[in-house]
Amino acid sequence: MPASIVLSGLSLQTPDGRPLLSHLDLSFGPHRTGLVGRNGVGKSTLLRVIGGELAPASGRVTVDGRVGVLRQAVAAGEETVADLFGVAEALALVERAVSGTATAEELAEADWTLESRVEEALARLGLAAEPSRPLRTLSGGQRTRAALAALVFAEPDFILLDEPTNNLDADGRAAVVDLLGSWRGGAIVVSHDRELLETVDAIVELTSLGATTYGGSYSRYRAQKALELQSAEHDLAAAERQVAEVARKAQEARERQARRDAGGRKEARRGGAPKILLGGRKENAENSAGAGSVLAERQAEAAGVALVRARERVEVLTPFSVRLEPSGLPAGKTVLQASGVTGGYDPERPVVRDFSLTLIGPERVALVGPNGAGKTTLLNLLTGRLKPVAGTVVLGGPAAMLDQQVSLLDPAESILDNFRRLSPGSTENQCRAVLAAFMFRADAALQRVGTLSGGQMLRAGLACVLGGTTPPMLLVLDEPTNHLDVESIEVVEAGLRAFDGALLVVSHDPVFLENIGVERRVEIG
Repeated sequence: MPASIVLSGLSLQTPDGRPLLSHLDLSFGPHRTGLVGRNGVGKSTLLRVIGGELAPASGRVTVDGRVGVLRQAVAAGEETVADLFGVAEALALVERAVSGTATAEELAEADWTLESRVEEALARLGLAAEPSRPLRTLSGGQRTRAALAALVFAEPDFILLDEPTNNLDADGRAAVVDLLGSWRGGAIVVSHDRELLETVDAIVELTSLGATTYGGSYSRYRAQKALELQSAEHDLAAAERQVAEVARKAQEARERQARRDAGGRKEARRGGAPKILLGGRKENAENSAGAGSVLAERQAEAAGVALVRARERVEVLTPFSVRLEPSGLPAGKTVLQASGVTGGYDPERPVVRDFSLTLIGPERVALVGPNGAGKTTLLNLLTGRLKPVAGTVVLGGPAAMLDQQVSLLDPAESILDNFRRLSPGSTENQCRAVLAAFMFRADAALQRVGTLSGGQMLRAGLACVLGGTTPPMLLVLDEPTNHLDVESIEVVEAGLRAFDGALLVVSHDPVFLENIGVERRVEIG
């Protein structure tokens, strides 16, 4: 019987009791499924429930087969790579056998191919690490790759991957994409990485209302969402026509009634009919008009409700777009000139050495390189957060940097107050209009920054930096898509496409870099 995972009437909630997903019915077979949805909807919690780490609020999970789980974070204690693989004792036995200290019983149990198989699994993920190497000596990206190798080594029927490409460099991401692309068992993947999601067989979109399954890869899912938008727009047009038709018929009915009333009054003035007959006609007319009015009100109310629902559906499905004020950056202006820059947090051991870069006009440049190459340190040197020990940096105009923590925002203030502080020349209406364009409408603009999710935080940062009366000529971004859901990434992309200034970006996400129009990649490290 093929391996399967079945969710029956599953309901999830946060540790403080906030409901996430309710009465979820889903099944997974031996194919690859991507889980997408907004941050906070419950994707990671669902993986933890399927993996047996958490109990659901209600419902049940039925698993037929063995499940392996990759966590978002791998501990960096004194454990070794062999501990991560669960083979430390077995490898120690082999070492005793080689040294001649093993007992006869141990010799019978020795797995002589174990070390080579572990090294082969590590090499498959692009990692040349000895099984005895402590995990603390590996970078975060290397630990993630080692954990993936250990997962595959165990040969489970299902693998559960929670943001497996986070914090990985280009080579690490490529290894994960290749692994999932060649995986022939079951896989459930939570990821914002659209390149990785292109390798799956189905997409499950999670919302607060439940789950919807779309066959095919991420691009197929987006195509189906586009068709849903077309259908929603058609329904909206039909609802608008219905409202207009109900209003037209109601107006015609009022005009007919007015003509009848005028005729009755005219006949009464002529005195040609008995008063009792005229009174009966008047009562019948009033009753008919009253019934017609009630019917018209009901029709108008039903048409109005249908219109509101159709409009809400279109708003939900419509891709985000925004218009920004021009930055005033001339095409040939040098916005950044770095010459022979050397430096780091420890002046005695600089991470960045002799780096030079010229950025002219509205050019868009990506800094790329392996994990640990010093990309974030370099951004801090180029933007003045760190002073170089050698070399010079000259900025040719106003510049702003959004780091991974969006630290230019004051977490104790509201989004609106941050906008006013960073754009003091903007009026109240301008502030509100820009924040609404970045999906912070009405009271949402009054949220305290410290309470925002990662996606909301970056969106607020972009609004505050780019939405003023004069945006900066240069915007610097450090891994802006880390920990964001796909919808938030697309919002960020739309905002950056509307920006006419220069961009300097650190990112390992090739789809993101293509979508924001990066023209040049500079390798460091």
